[in-house]
Amino acid sequence: MATQRETTYDVRIWTVQRIERTRGVKYRLRWTVAGAVKSTTYTTRALADSRRAELLSATRRGEAFDVATGLPVSQLPDERGTTWWEWVLAYVDLKWPALAPNSRRSTAEALSCATLALLPRSKSNARPTDAVLGSAMRQWAFNAPRRAAGPPPEDLAPAVAWLERSCPRLRELENAAVVRAVLDAFARRQDGTPAAATVIARKRAVLHNVLELAVERELFVANPLDRVRWKAPKVNEAFDPRAVVDPVRARALLEAVGALADLDEARRKVIGLGIRGRRLVAFFAAMYYSALRPSEALALRETDLDLPPADDRHLGEWGELLVSRSDAEVSGSWTDGGRRTSRQLKHRARGEVRVVPCPPPLVQLLQAHLEEYGVAPDGRLFRGPYGGHVSAGTYTDVWDAARKKALNPAEYASQLAARPYDLRHTAVSTWLAGGVESAQVAAWAGHSVAVLHRVYAHVLTGRSEVARQQIARILGLSPNAGASG
Repeated sequence: MATQRETTYDVRIWTVQRIERTRGVKYRLRWTVAGAVKSTTYTTRALADSRRAELLSATRRGEAFDVATGLPVSQLPDERGTTWWEWVLAYVDLKWPALAPNSRRSTAEALSCATLALLPRSKSNARPTDAVLGSAMRQWAFNAPRRAAGPPPEDLAPAVAWLERSCPRLRELENAAVVRAVLDAFARRQDGTPAAATVIARKRAVLHNVLELAVERELFVANPLDRVRWKAPKVNEAFDPRAVVDPVRARALLEAVGALADLDEARRKVIGLGIRGRRLVAFFAAMYYSALRPSEALALRETDLDLPPADDRHLGEWGELLVSRSDAEVSGSWTDGGRRTSRQLKHRARGEVRVVPCPPPLVQLLQAHLEEYGVAPDGRLFRGPYGGHVSAGTYTDVWDAARKKALNPAEYASQLAARPYDLRHTAVSTWLAGGVESAQVAAWAGHSVAVLHRVYAHVLTGRSEVARQQIARILGLSPNAGASG
């Protein structure tokens, strides 16, 4: 916490005075703080006017002034000498325990980008390259357990030492131009091309949180980011409706996944898609029929299945999936145990369960999967041929091969079910188009109604005509009364 000082709101700022001197004209700015006169002299009127505007802005924000120095408290020297480097390391240590592995990684990426933007652009040979500095931050400095374990690796130590020497003081972010430079860096990829709007929003949120903590610790009076009028690109949350696949093609794609085993022996040995594909039919089906995220489908255990008995008397019956875990793929360096582990559902508390309907086709596929492959020792349904976790690269390759097999060249080149995640979008769109209430769809899909309406706005719009006709029937109006004019 900053040293306690005597402050006041009794501030009066005078107009700039022009002073004729033997060595030339000077411009003096005077103001009073608690009755005490403060002044400073500038060589040009522009400089004096600029400084006067800064002081006036501080009073308009309701900022207190330090009686001893006459400065707004936001402009006082940081007596602890806190640098940006020291502060973000403390921030990482504070936030690490509560963050999910992927959030830890994205936080490190955001802080690395911000730090590079704040560093001096010296052409000296002593300055490590951005690539080396980035590695030092992501691989050691912004990974709390690795930093706590000891000094940085020998190859990263010079870069870490340079960062410690060269990072500016935290107070420099009071300068709007400095903050703007960081935001501009967020808007660019390393190759200079525009960054995705979602990436920019995520990095800006991290920076805001870093500075908000500094406000809480009384290192800032207000969050400097809030003073910068910087417009980020809009985030387009709606998915591409061209990605939605119809039931006929969806079934053809699932059949193609299973048929990958028919590839010739040489190709199977090189790629292994046949072996992997047959094991993943029910995995893709869980996304298509029950709107599971890939990470949720990978985390399914046998105990998560509430299925009817596998006999002829129960054909056509529905089941339920009890979704409570997510098996997101992330490097072990960002996890607590140094290995890939299941976590709670996205935006949900640990142990919270989401009950999702399991249609008869998915029931049959899951029953067939259990009969043919069983489960892993920990109960997982989906695993590789040797029992390991299924990587995103593996199921993406399998899906691409299935699309090439099931679709014609024009369809394969299109956005139609281009990613496995599009199967989830298709499921939610199907529920909405079928007339299921928004709140129920949101509960099944595992997000809020507000998000549902943003992402699937075009599907909801398409239901307006049906809704009007239903209202017309309830009101006893003529068949055409609900039609739009």
